[in-house]
Amino acid sequence: MSRRCELTGKGPMSGNNVSHANNKTKRRFLPNLVDVTLASETLGRSYKLRITASALRSVDHRGGLDAFLAKAKDVELSDRALAIKKEIAKAAA
Repeated sequence: MSRRCELTGKGPMSGNNVSHANNKTKRRFLPNLVDVTLASETLGRSYKLRITASALRSVDHRGGLDAFLAKAKDVELSDRALAIKKEIAKAAA
């Protein structure tokens, strides 16, 4: 399972641990991934997704999964999220 958000595409970043003596060693900053179940109002279904906590706040702020996916760029979305977006667009039309 990759450490990448299915909605925003946010993944691990690299940086340094810096000691008191200013020694630098490589480290990884991992995204805060959460397993959640989000409901689509248009389709009347629920979907299990692995997203970051910040993406979950963005979904709530935009008014749900349908509204978030409508505004989201296709490049950032995972294959599963892109399929959900297309299903929602198809049902809305």
